[in-house]
Amino acid sequence: MGFAASSPCPDFFSSVAQIALLDGRTIHRHVLQGWIDHCDATDRLGGSKLRVFIVHAHHEPKSFNGAMTREATAALQAAGHQVVVSDLYAMGFNPVSDRRNFLTVKDPELLRQQAEEAYAAEHNGFAADIQAEMDKLFWCDVLVLQFPLWWFGLPAILKGWVDRVFASGGRIYGGGKWYDRGVLRGKRAMCALTMGGPSSMYSQAGLNGAISSILFPINHGILYFTGFAVIEPFLVHAPARISQEARVAELARYRARILSLDSAPAISYPVLDDYDENYVLKKKSP
Repeated sequence: MGFAASSPCPDFFSSVAQIALLDGRTIHRHVLQGWIDHCDATDRLGGSKLRVFIVHAHHEPKSFNGAMTREATAALQAAGHQVVVSDLYAMGFNPVSDRRNFLTVKDPELLRQQAEEAYAAEHNGFAADIQAEMDKLFWCDVLVLQFPLWWFGLPAILKGWVDRVFASGGRIYGGGKWYDRGVLRGKRAMCALTMGGPSSMYSQAGLNGAISSILFPINHGILYFTGFAVIEPFLVHAPARISQEARVAELARYRARILSLDSAPAISYPVLDDYDENYVLKKKSP
């Protein structure tokens, strides 16, 4: 799958696709930016549609996660929306965060991640693979993280994508830009995921605990932290253990959710003004 995109601007995109095929790992930033600018202009002239960025994190294209991403892409394209997919495994995305994140160097003697991120943000010094993913983030109206739940969290490749792309120094967060004041406020985000057990196992009284608690570090600690309005997650339980008919029904349910990304219910979190100077929720007046 690699880098993939769709657009109501097919003539322009055909040239983008040809260049992308020459470099399956990343698409050159100036090409992506040209496509973004072109489609922005088209939106202004022809009416706005959603711009959806799907980050896909599963190594097997024939998996149910793969089927979900294909279903989402097809549904959005058919409705006239624009779609970009970063298939992290197909891209060979490097999840390791180190000096390769940067073209610039602030301190050659000691790698302080946030200090280097701030310096890179100031001097446009992020590596091409990171900058390309940042460009997609800023382009999109809605971010979808598509992944299997592994060890109660994100697959390592997706966690590494977050570590490298969600950079400090004001580029994605920092300088007081967090939560409801975040850089990415005004955008929406959703986790779409599969898990191995039944829904009862992920209930409040279930063996694994409530799925809302399991996903809190992702929904609140990553997505809301950077300003996204966080859509209720889309969950598919034990797709390998259900019938083919049930899998087809789950894909139909997912298609309906994908086509309502602009209106699907979001999780309600307190805003910064609800907290005191010690970041503790203020007591409500009786």
